[in-house]
Amino acid sequence: MARVKGGPRAHARHRKIIKKAKGYWGRRKNTFRVANQAVEKAGQYAYRDRRTRRREFRRLWITRITAACRMRGARYSRFINGLQQAGVLLNRKMLSQLAIEDPKAFDQLVALAEEHASAPATRASA
Repeated sequence: MARVKGGPRAHARHRKIIKKAKGYWGRRKNTFRVANQAVEKAGQYAYRDRRTRRREFRRLWITRITAACRMRGARYSRFINGLQQAGVLLNRKMLSQLAIEDPKAFDQLVALAEEHASAPATRASA
């Protein structure tokens, strides 16, 4: 039986990695061993940062909602609590968009939240 060499398969695998490393700097773009490490690390960063991006966007939306609430004399925590008590199912992204693009609708939401916000809890003296 003839010996089978792995040349074409290895070449295809190398070419796939080199293609992913296109645009990298120096040997990272054209040397398989270095490109392989760079592509693997890039994948780790991408995986991590997809989660970080969601976290940072949520922080941005909360900051915008907080600013809009303060302009109307409300607090963010009471606003969110009031909306939950009222059964309003808008997420923070949509609330942020409303605060920016439709201030009148946001005013109505603040008023609704203030109506339904529970009274501040009284602390029992120890």
